[in-house]
Amino acid sequence: MPRVLAVADEVVESLWTDRVRRHDVDLVVAAGDLPFDYLEFLAGALDRPCVFVPGNHDADLTGYTNVRGLWTKAGLPARWPGPAGGVNADGRVVDVAGLRIAGLGGSVRYSGGPNQWTERQQARRLRGVLRAARWRRWRDGRGVDVLLTHSPPLGCGDEPDPPHRGFACLHEAVRRLRPPVMLHGHIHPHGQVKPDRVLGSTRVVNVVGYQVLDVPVP
Repeated sequence: MPRVLAVADEVVESLWTDRVRRHDVDLVVAAGDLPFDYLEFLAGALDRPCVFVPGNHDADLTGYTNVRGLWTKAGLPARWPGPAGGVNADGRVVDVAGLRIAGLGGSVRYSGGPNQWTERQQARRLRGVLRAARWRRWRDGRGVDVLLTHSPPLGCGDEPDPPHRGFACLHEAVRRLRPPVMLHGHIHPHGQVKPDRVLGSTRVVNVVGYQVLDVPVP
């Protein structure tokens, strides 16, 4: 089973040192709201790829296109503000390190900042992810191994205050994709244990701070 280092929201000082190399992992996955240079360090120190989705406090990464190593926006050369070498899975399905990962970043809209979505907007973005996953399954018979999001599903590990409310459409994402694991951030533990949850056959894990876990691959 591929082993991942999953991080979100809170910088862990012990990981931002050479001690991170003690973790024998195949992939770094990030669920948002972390400094991009932190993600670059983790990927570089471990010599592993990094897949991420943006959080509600991250820069706006929409509209950028990479063609043969050249980043453009609106058809003009541009400097991508995301982590160097990182794979942005937001609104996409990507295959990295033996895992198929579907991503949906951002939080519910509460202040009009980047990476904030209404329920309807996120549901529309999800439909694009479902189409991509369906096409890939038709092509090679493989399903999604990891659903990577910033926010949790509504009523499944979220909080009652408006900025930390989950998305109802993520229940449909789990039901349709049936990934073994869903990883999310956004909900800070504040010293309390945040136990894993289960939706159908999917293990839902809050990775704020960090988690090292094995992902079962059918």
